[in-house]
Amino acid sequence: MKDLRLKIFKPLFAVLALSLAAACAPEPEPVEEPQPQNVVVPGYETIIDNGYAVAAVPSEYLDTPNRRFLVQYTGPAEPGQIEVDIYAKFLYWIMEDGTAWRYPIAVGRLGRSIRTDTVIKRKVEWPGWTPTANMLRNEPDVYGPFSGGIPGGLRSPLGARALYLYRGDRDTYFRIHGTNDLASIGNSGSAGCIRMFNQDIIHLFEQVPLGTRVVMRSEADSIDIEDEYYNRGMEMPARHVDPDEIYSDEAIAADRPIAEIIADEIANGELPADAEVELEGEHATDDSA
Repeated sequence: MKDLRLKIFKPLFAVLALSLAAACAPEPEPVEEPQPQNVVVPGYETIIDNGYAVAAVPSEYLDTPNRRFLVQYTGPAEPGQIEVDIYAKFLYWIMEDGTAWRYPIAVGRLGRSIRTDTVIKRKVEWPGWTPTANMLRNEPDVYGPFSGGIPGGLRSPLGARALYLYRGDRDTYFRIHGTNDLASIGNSGSAGCIRMFNQDIIHLFEQVPLGTRVVMRSEADSIDIEDEYYNRGMEMPARHVDPDEIYSDEAIAADRPIAEIIADEIANGELPADAEVELEGEHATDDSA
């Protein structure tokens, strides 16, 4: 019997000893997980354009293929033309050597995208925006608060540049333009216009002359050419913006050339008078065409 009791209790003593040892041992120091770093993607850094600070595009919006690439062009359009693929959400600027700059874009929500070929007859830097009568009639809750328009600058939905699309001498009211709605790029999220990251529309704007033809890629060509990217993205609802984000005194004060903002901060004692402010990536441009 004694041997049997020893056989039973020895394992229990061992378990108890281990439990006590564990209870007395100091708890391990928590391991801090490294914080994710927002990688600055070349070509999408913060830039100073006409005095405005264009913020860098966070890397979360730039996963391949959602950034510009120089590619070998295999589509049907001709050099010197822009081709828009609303199915794969790409815009191509085609060059004489058979290459093209491919930019990611946002296109119109269901039934709202431009479908016919057009010509660029106006180019504007930092354009203002006013919703059209159709926009106000069809979605008054979205566009009604902005019926008076938004001046050109950081608040404008058209971003840093706009290319105005015409059929003959008639303005279509469709634009290729920049945007503040970064999440829409690669998706169907606009009221019909072609949206681009501000860094991309600036890059395109400088290369494209007035009179450039903009052609629309057919769905059959998109299926044939784009393969894995055909019909990418999602249908996004209309974005409701709080009017205070546009018209409040704070929003208006922030929507100015950075030199003016710095001058005010110095005048208000927020910066020393001899402060040296380095503006990296400064980008000078001519007046609007």
